[in-house]
Amino acid sequence: TIMMLAHFQRCGHRVIALVGGATGSIGDPSGKSAERPLLSLEQIATNIEGIQENLSRFLDFDQSDVPAIMVNNYDWMKEFTFIDFLRDVGKHFRMGPMLGKESVRSRLDSSEGMSFCEFSYQLLQGYDFLHLYDQEACTIQIGGSDQWGNITAGIDLIHKLRGKQGFGITSPLITDSNGNKLGKSEGKAVFLSSRKTSCYEFYQYFMNVQDSDVISLLKVFTFLSLDEIAVLESELKEAPEKRSAQRMLAETLTRHVHGDEGLDSAVRATRVLFGGSLEGCGADELLRIFADVPSAELAREDVVDAGLLDVAVLAGVSPSKGKARRLVEDGGLYVNNTRAEDPARVLSATDLVDGCVLMLRSGKKKYTLVKVGT
Repeated sequence: TIMMLAHFQRCGHRVIALVGGATGSIGDPSGKSAERPLLSLEQIATNIEGIQENLSRFLDFDQSDVPAIMVNNYDWMKEFTFIDFLRDVGKHFRMGPMLGKESVRSRLDSSEGMSFCEFSYQLLQGYDFLHLYDQEACTIQIGGSDQWGNITAGIDLIHKLRGKQGFGITSPLITDSNGNKLGKSEGKAVFLSSRKTSCYEFYQYFMNVQDSDVISLLKVFTFLSLDEIAVLESELKEAPEKRSAQRMLAETLTRHVHGDEGLDSAVRATRVLFGGSLEGCGADELLRIFADVPSAELAREDVVDAGLLDVAVLAGVSPSKGKARRLVEDGGLYVNNTRAEDPARVLSATDLVDGCVLMLRSGKKKYTLVKVGT
């Protein structure tokens, strides 16, 4: 949906990004098998701040000839009392169409049921469209395909109260192989914020998408032309092992979301994971990259000025000094991705990344991250 907004803005349209300070406290039942957890106003305020930061990577709020604006529906919904809303808005909705919406029917037929709170959601979103039609001359509302019922509620309200025509555009949801929505509430989100999904994790996610999905994702998530994507599709068929399409998707999206610096960080982390130099990597970055590999916490005196073989045993890389020695002699033990040549090597403080992390590797892929105390 954000990419749809970006395309509209690139074509010269005035884009209004609507965040749900009010509706977010209710929870949209569309596409849900259970009621969403209700959020506090403080949580919603924090979310809105993050949403604006994320949107600014795709939408131009300042420099464009037609700058985008962001509005919060709490700003107008807070003025309503319950009685006022029922009288001024609720009276224009009929129970038949409301009950007939797929998002409502599927929940009413389930064991979970639907609360009145959720049932009222379509009234709120419908009024949002009317308000933005009146205040901002907004005539088109866009959203995921699960928003169709909410969007048509607004179209109907504009027609009844203003005698004018509103329009809705929906896009297919991105789903997994089982057809499940890839969303935050399903625990399957790739976040735009590096605080929640690191640049490396973001990059790797798109590097690892299936061949069957990558072309459609290039069309959805990038601004590449169809001709450029067609070339990548041909390369995918001819040499799928090169993963040219996935690399283009990962690089383009990571640069767009995290900038050149974020892309450089992600590529550097990928290089490290596959045995490349640690140059430029800090301890925090290594901890993120190797979050899922075995780790050991050792006291500083057990690492600095200690023999490599002793550290390898303490860290669990080898069961004994004898086997650790043979590992070094066979060229199979690495310190910070550099092959250890001398079994008698003594580690120093300069071997520690940021003074607190040491990476040991046996063979090609068996990593152990050593966290060194101060």
